[in-house]
Amino acid sequence: NAIDKFSKTNGMMHVGEVKGEILEKQVKNQRPKTVLELGTYYGYSALRIASHLPKDALFITVEISKEAAKIAYEILKQAGISDRVHIVVGSTESVIPQIKDYHSISSFDFIFIDHSKDVYLRDLKLLERHNLIASGTMIVADNVIFPGAPDYLEYIRNNPKYSSKIYDVVLEFPARVPDGVEVSVRN
Repeated sequence: NAIDKFSKTNGMMHVGEVKGEILEKQVKNQRPKTVLELGTYYGYSALRIASHLPKDALFITVEISKEAAKIAYEILKQAGISDRVHIVVGSTESVIPQIKDYHSISSFDFIFIDHSKDVYLRDLKLLERHNLIASGTMIVADNVIFPGAPDYLEYIRNNPKYSSKIYDVVLEFPARVPDGVEVSVRN
């Protein structure tokens, strides 16, 4: 697609073609009605996720950068799905505890984590503490190998509440660097 082509020559940060296909496959298999994305950036993964959701699904994506959120909104608007994705600007640490106050949900069916790797574990535990993860919730975490989220991997792989699988992939650009997408389901 156009974003993948642009990224190859301009080095734009995004989930990429191969990992994007893994993400789409998980969304199609899970068929979620409630989705949370941590780390919107320019909306590439939000676009890939939203295009496979039913029209009545609730999709919330959290982005700390106001500028990135504006660009994401415009991209989603051009794609004709801006009305199906709620972009929330703020830190995940402040947004997660308030989600139930603003949306009538008990938990999320699908969570995509692709923001600051050093807070993956903190935010997973925050989601757990606020009961936003239930039995059957699928959690997809990008870049768990490079740049890496070792504390997240150790926690989720050694926690009997989760069943996890790694998808070994290679970053397409700037260089062929080994990476991974961790897919976990709450038991």
